[in-house]
Amino acid sequence: MTLDEYQRRAAETAIYPGAGEADNANGLAYIALGLAGEAGEIANKAKKVLRDDGGVITDDARLRIIFELGDVLWYVAQTATQLGADLESIAGLNIAKLASRSERGTLQGSGDSR
Repeated sequence: MTLDEYQRRAAETAIYPGAGEADNANGLAYIALGLAGEAGEIANKAKKVLRDDGGVITDDARLRIIFELGDVLWYVAQTATQLGADLESIAGLNIAKLASRSERGTLQGSGDSR
């Protein structure tokens, strides 16, 4: 499955205020909050690996985190849809940015314009 196919199929399951309306600020806010929530669930599960499993990633913990990654992916795809962008292009832009930083020796550090 390509990223664009995933994005298209994910959009078919979108039910929220402003869903599918590119440039709808309410839809974007709803999706951004959902993305933050799902990312928080991954962080919480990772925390529990440290607290409850002595830092060992069990098969159960791995599976739970993978399922949450799927939810994060859905929200990332919907964020792109809300902005009228496609995941394939976003992935390409991100790899180009990282390659540029690597060539300039600026992968480490902080700031958007490194």
